[in-house]
Amino acid sequence: MKKISLIVALLLMSGFIYSQEEISGITPKSSIDVSGEKLIFNGAGLREKFFLDLYVGALYVTNKSSDAKKLMDADESMAITIDIVSGLISSEKMITAVDEGFQKSTKGNTAPFKDKIATFKDAFKEEIVEGDHYVIAYIKGTQETVVSKNGKKLKTISGYDFKKALFGIWLCDEPADEDLKEGMLGGS
Repeated sequence: MKKISLIVALLLMSGFIYSQEEISGITPKSSIDVSGEKLIFNGAGLREKFFLDLYVGALYVTNKSSDAKKLMDADESMAITIDIVSGLISSEKMITAVDEGFQKSTKGNTAPFKDKIATFKDAFKEEIVEGDHYVIAYIKGTQETVVSKNGKKLKTISGYDFKKALFGIWLCDEPADEDLKEGMLGGS
């Protein structure tokens, strides 16, 4: 009887160790498929502003890492998912946040990416509502970033350098949200 209890306890504990944590009502998947490539969950966190939950961001990679610079610089397929958890996010607010993020990510040198940033921001022009699910995926073989909303492909932007600047919004030295960055890097 003790052996059975021990086995059940170990199985239950292992389930908790490998399960994804719910964040603001969202449980990130353990893996996602991007252009036929399986990406594994690296970490997730909550984007907050003025104590309000805005969205859950999750990072998916080919090889787990807690090194933000290494991830930004990697020419490897990876993706960030954004699950909107607040009705307070509007298209205008998201576009403003994207502009601020690129300013910080590129240390103010957005000029080389001007047209690509404009294309990326176009993906957020459609009304944003609570429950929307975005996938921002960089595909190594094509060096393209594909932006999808609720399963519908919206934009494709080419370039490895753009990918580095884009993922820098969440992973650079001055990210959109420090706690979100920590979560995406596998921290608690």
